[in-house]
Amino acid sequence: MDTPRTVRDEDFLRLDHQICFSLHAATRAFNSVYRTALKDLGLTYPQYLVMLVLWEHGELPVKRIGEHLRLDSGTLSPLLKRLEAAGYVERRRSAEDERSVTARPTPAGTELRERALGVPRRIAAATGMRLEEVRELRARLNELTTALDAAESAAYPDGCATEDDTAGG
Repeated sequence: MDTPRTVRDEDFLRLDHQICFSLHAATRAFNSVYRTALKDLGLTYPQYLVMLVLWEHGELPVKRIGEHLRLDSGTLSPLLKRLEAAGYVERRRSAEDERSVTARPTPAGTELRERALGVPRRIAAATGMRLEEVRELRARLNELTTALDAAESAAYPDGCATEDDTAGG
């Protein structure tokens, strides 16, 4: 088994040895499959993710939606605006704190859920993997995310990493 000490330094810089690139390539491939699967719903993949959160949790503060999706408000707000314009989401200012905005699915957004029920099976079939393999992969990716988050927190305990600091990988 290779360890970091048994691999030549030059080999670490090969593109095909980069886990980040493998994840990037898989993400692009997933996005392509999702684009096709979501076409009939009129949703983009990021919009689909927002709807998944709202279908699962109902009305939520926008901040909580962002936490679920690991998106900042600058990315999330335009998604919500487009979903609202399509009639799938309603946004409201909180009566208690007008700085806080909540979002919830509209009746049309709830109806869209029924039309979306086949999407996960289409995506699972496209992977060519058995359901148990998909579950194992998801669990390993969750472990990887946790480890990377911990490494980031250790490197930048005050949360002040810049984009330049995090661009590698």
